[in-house]
Amino acid sequence: MARKYFGTDGIRGATNASPMTAEMAMKVGMAAGAYFLRGDHRHRVVIGKDTRLSGYMLESALVAGFTSVGMDVVMVGPMPTPAVAMLTQSMRADIGVMISASHNPYADNGIKLFGPDGFKLSDEAETAIEALIDGDVPLVASSKIGRARRIDDAQGRYIHFAKSTFPENLRLDGMRIVLDCANGAAYKVAPSALWELGADVVAIGVTPDGTNINDGVGSTAPQALAETVVASGADIGIALDGDADRLIVVDETGTIVDGDQLMATIAASWARQGRLKGGGLVATVMSNLGLERHLAAQGLGLVRTQVGDRHVLEKMRSSGYNVGGEQSGHIILSDYATTGDGLVAALQILAEVKRSGARAGEVLHRFEPLPQLLKNVRFGGGKPLDDEAVKAVIAQAEAELAGEGRLVIRPSGTEPVIRVMAEGDDPGQVGRVVDRICDAVRKVAA
Repeated sequence: MARKYFGTDGIRGATNASPMTAEMAMKVGMAAGAYFLRGDHRHRVVIGKDTRLSGYMLESALVAGFTSVGMDVVMVGPMPTPAVAMLTQSMRADIGVMISASHNPYADNGIKLFGPDGFKLSDEAETAIEALIDGDVPLVASSKIGRARRIDDAQGRYIHFAKSTFPENLRLDGMRIVLDCANGAAYKVAPSALWELGADVVAIGVTPDGTNINDGVGSTAPQALAETVVASGADIGIALDGDADRLIVVDETGTIVDGDQLMATIAASWARQGRLKGGGLVATVMSNLGLERHLAAQGLGLVRTQVGDRHVLEKMRSSGYNVGGEQSGHIILSDYATTGDGLVAALQILAEVKRSGARAGEVLHRFEPLPQLLKNVRFGGGKPLDDEAVKAVIAQAEAELAGEGRLVIRPSGTEPVIRVMAEGDDPGQVGRVVDRICDAVRKVAA
């Protein structure tokens, strides 16, 4: 059954428009609080946020909702999404909440929920909470209303945790690192962690004003990072997104290194150390075929899932993998975290560069990506992919690419768009295949 409010990563939308209103935030607090009221102990929720102007409004509304059903609230202020997941678990809280729309513009916001184990909620839990949002949640007696407080040492706790994932026998002395925090949630913790490990940190995207998150900076706009790395003569650059659960890296020449290359680097390092579990890694259908071939040459496997880090994590947990992620830079290292953590993944990359003694470009460019082309076709309604003519064109394309490439066609989960992606050894062939499929979809979607 389709869910009404929750999408692939919590509830998200333009603020002050349904569903991302203060009223909805209060209802989410009431519903999630009521759902997690289990037992007679004092119940606790941890709430973090990024740097969006609307974060204050939504935080206050959530606090009202949670306290009205008897939950105590701990507010930790601007913190990365993975920090909220970690604090929820370490503080023995019953639920964690992150107020963020990740890499979206500042006018959007979102609400992500974590269970007491620090993992994102299951579909079943989100469906149950949706039912409570639309129902009548009983309020507690006035004597049992929850209390709210802010804690000042949350940043220090996360910095200590992140540093603990870096090898004890290494330091970052002598490395100049440009760090782009997207004017987002990690603008304080990430530069501090790298500095404490000895790095010469050149920080950009660390002056949030409520409206400049992800604005020309961060992992989705890496040009500023690349330019700063070259201009400052840095050894490497790291860009986080607004809630710091993903990263993109640039090498010393300003060349972008995507999540596929980063996962390949971490997997090879951990395999060499005997730490890699599952005999490979988990990625989505969007990861480049070059990654799959590169891993196979090393005797490592690649398991693919649907798009979305939650699908990657589900497969990792069910099949015993400890490295997984997306080409976009969501990298999940389950030995350390319950969700993608841009800073922790960056520290693994920095450790490998430092350990090698080579330049970042030599260490991180593990394979040559196959030519890959993605086009979107908008449609007005119906199910174009069910049309027999479209099916025939797709079948022909799959036969043409057999053994030489790969085809991924899927409807978007957020808009009326069919995404057509192909990759292969011959870029001309890839382009022709994509154009034929797009043309077929347009004919039936018109």
